[in-house]
Amino acid sequence: MTTPRSSSSNAFTTYAWGFLGYLLLVILFGAWVRISFSGAGCGAHWPTCQGEVIPPDPSVKTMIEYGHRLSSGLLGILGLGLVGWAWRRYSSSHRVFWASLVTLVFIIFESLIGAGIVLAELVNRDDSVARAIVISIHLVNTMSLTGAASLTAWWASGGRSASWSTKPKLRWGLVAVVVALIATNMSGAVTALGDTLFPTDPTLGEGLWSKVRSDLSSTQHFLVRLRVFHPVIASLSAVLTGMVAVVVRTSEVTARARKLAAVVGGLVVTEVVAGVVNIYLSAPGWMQLLHLFLAQSLWIAVVLMIVETLSPESTSPSRS
Repeated sequence: MTTPRSSSSNAFTTYAWGFLGYLLLVILFGAWVRISFSGAGCGAHWPTCQGEVIPPDPSVKTMIEYGHRLSSGLLGILGLGLVGWAWRRYSSSHRVFWASLVTLVFIIFESLIGAGIVLAELVNRDDSVARAIVISIHLVNTMSLTGAASLTAWWASGGRSASWSTKPKLRWGLVAVVVALIATNMSGAVTALGDTLFPTDPTLGEGLWSKVRSDLSSTQHFLVRLRVFHPVIASLSAVLTGMVAVVVRTSEVTARARKLAAVVGGLVVTEVVAGVVNIYLSAPGWMQLLHLFLAQSLWIAVVLMIVETLSPESTSPSRS
């Protein structure tokens, strides 16, 4: 028979995973704002839109930007609910509560960064160094946010906590994967900006090396020159992440850790294929969104793999 307490726990767990899913949709919506050049849809106003709470006679771009703001605002409300429910369901010292609180903190940071981008008018056709730097920082904050939200849901589901003293032979490899994925995602954010502002025509028929030489020309914009390096960084990161996932699968860790390592390995291969297709198709908007979704999914899987691998309970499990 299900007790009221277990019912509450199941409900919170469902809410936490649902929150993570909604967060991914908001992230993809934000990318669509950039791809559709709708970042200035509300003008240089925040939190109002064109100086109004509800913009009169909005254009399509205004509706896209306004819709993203509404979805982000709802995320903040849901984040408050996550923290409040975690506080009631668990003690204030419980890891689930703290993960939910950190999630809310990064939601606030995400909102402030977004506001700064709008107010500084680093949107639409702006191709400045400042915009490249800010979107890289924005992406790191987004990764921190999704990581905290995924840990909230994972620990609410009974996932184990991590200990730095566990698995000394594995932990530095796991740290290297985190650093590599952060670098990959930062370079990917800059590359996506370059692909949006300086798209290539896939019908031109140039060879790959001809395109690379053209992009690296000193006459090209810095965003065009920089986007050449993302595939290299991503390839090295994929090799490292895949190797560490294999090591985790063959180590004395929990069954959950081995399953997560298998998921990470599968996502690495899928993301590499998506990256190749993205380059081949000259980065159409829909492919950029798919690429971003896979990148976020891989990051979440890696975060969960790390905490499960570094769990103090990771002792010689029986292999099935």
